[in-house]
Amino acid sequence: MKNDKMKNQYRVNEQIRVREVRIVGEDGSTVVPTRQALDMAHVQGVDLVEISPNANPPVCRLIDYSKFLYQQKKRQKEMKAKQVKVEVKEIRFGPQTDEHDYQFKLKHAKEFLEEGNKVRAYVFFRGRSILFKEQGEVLLLRFANDLEEYGKVEGMPSLEGKKMFLYLAPKKAGAAKKSQQARDREAAEAEAKEAAKQQQAQESKPTNGGLFANAKISADALKKLTEEED
Repeated sequence: MKNDKMKNQYRVNEQIRVREVRIVGEDGSTVVPTRQALDMAHVQGVDLVEISPNANPPVCRLIDYSKFLYQQKKRQKEMKAKQVKVEVKEIRFGPQTDEHDYQFKLKHAKEFLEEGNKVRAYVFFRGRSILFKEQGEVLLLRFANDLEEYGKVEGMPSLEGKKMFLYLAPKKAGAAKKSQQARDREAAEAEAKEAAKQQQAQESKPTNGGLFANAKISADALKKLTEEED
């Protein structure tokens, strides 16, 4: 079904009924009558494929149509693979969330944003706790402020029924979060490099008081040897 849809996306050979077309290839481009372009395709044993119908004149390629469709499908797969899938992660609070629970949820929100996901934080008001909606708003504003480095607010806290929502988008979308193991390994490698650098610097330092001292010792030894020969 998908292949049929892609086939119908392009006009080929006799389906191209304009007066002239622009042929593009590795050697550049040239404008020729459509009849001549069809003859060129026939001589080369390929198809005349219209790739940009809205251009003036329309742009075409001389290529085997099956090969062209394969290239297009492959390109679409590559583009899809490069796209970052953004998820919306939810963080739920109560209107009187204690500090320990707040910090725990703040930590998770940071991780979600670092992974490139959006965060939807909300305060759920149960029963008469709706009386504390101002307290819930203050909590969400504090939450947004604490995450300022990681995410940007997409809208001020808004009350919808018994829930007050706040939406945050990552500042660095698609930044994949490294595992703890990878971070530990990188830290160990950096520490080892620094230690090796310091050791190399230590070994390169001149001993016995430096070059001047070594030169002085050599001069004294030479003077003593000269006196003994005399």
